[in-house]
Amino acid sequence: MWLLDKRGLRVTVLLTSFLMVLGTGLRCIPVSDLMLKRRLIHGGQLLNGLAGPTVMNAAPFLSTTWFSADERATATAIASMLSYLGGACAFLVGPLVVPAPNGTSPLLASETSRTHIKDLIETVLYAEFGVVCLLFSATLAYFPPRPPLPPSVAAASQRLSYRRSFCRLLSNMRFLMIALAYAIPLGVFAGWSGVLDLILTPVHVSQVDAGWIGFWSIVGGCVVGIAMARFADFIRGMLKLILLLLFSGATLSSTWFTLTCLNSITHLPLTTVTLYASCILLGVFLNSSIPIFFELFVETVYPVPEGITCGVVTFLSNMFMGVLLFFLTFYHTELSWFNWCLPGSCLLSLLLILCFRESYDRLYLDVVVSV
Repeated sequence: MWLLDKRGLRVTVLLTSFLMVLGTGLRCIPVSDLMLKRRLIHGGQLLNGLAGPTVMNAAPFLSTTWFSADERATATAIASMLSYLGGACAFLVGPLVVPAPNGTSPLLASETSRTHIKDLIETVLYAEFGVVCLLFSATLAYFPPRPPLPPSVAAASQRLSYRRSFCRLLSNMRFLMIALAYAIPLGVFAGWSGVLDLILTPVHVSQVDAGWIGFWSIVGGCVVGIAMARFADFIRGMLKLILLLLFSGATLSSTWFTLTCLNSITHLPLTTVTLYASCILLGVFLNSSIPIFFELFVETVYPVPEGITCGVVTFLSNMFMGVLLFFLTFYHTELSWFNWCLPGSCLLSLLLILCFRESYDRLYLDVVVSV
């Protein structure tokens, strides 16, 4: 957040991509000592995690810096959704490239099979390292910090200082309300998605099928999110209504999925179609809400810089996800409680959005003052 505010996009993105190069490179160092290898992998994941805030937070700052008022929501959606599209690919790469130990032949116990799986995992790590190096080279070659001329009045206006921005955010009850409406369900959903294969194992869904469910839910969310953002650019001042519609759908679909997994009690049909449909709809509704939330955050607390605003809400989201995953380490034998967290968090968010009073200070500056 500080780098985005003080040094701008180019320096921040360069540092981010460099941390990703270091992180993916550490995981590829060939060592025979398993303990040392484990430490290198953890260190690489830590560096990769340090690069995460820029990827998650910079989209609204990028759209304000480079795009006009009638293009900002679409630009935010594309920039934020593409990172989730990479996450969707991760759902497929693992299961399709590396076979699951519990889904292969009995020969898996042999040393040859273990070596084969080890080689495949290393192939994935080397491929990721190559892609990240390519991205870093492209960023180093060409990534200007800003356009020659500001595209809007908001892009050229003065923002609050770093310290004053935090004071403004923490004292703004409307911001805290909508931040919790974002952080709680999205944090729960992120943690739930990470262990989706474990959640679906009791209902006899394979790791590959769980990967496809996660893939299509994110892809659907990306498509719908960009479409919703384009709609928001055409018809301004409708962000709250869009979020109400999305979270009504998320609450219904998450309740459908949870009750379907309890078919021994609810007697709802438990089929591949119902699991696919409920999971994908849930992902579509929640993932597509992310760019809409980002735009609403910035409008609510303007002139707080976009990077600081989105950084705070992303921190809150990761905090809720971390708390859930912490409890998962103790209560991992039976995961139905995790399913119930989804409809509960979506319903809570729906109520918070319903009580939220929206305002469009940045949009007012661009539309009225520029005229």
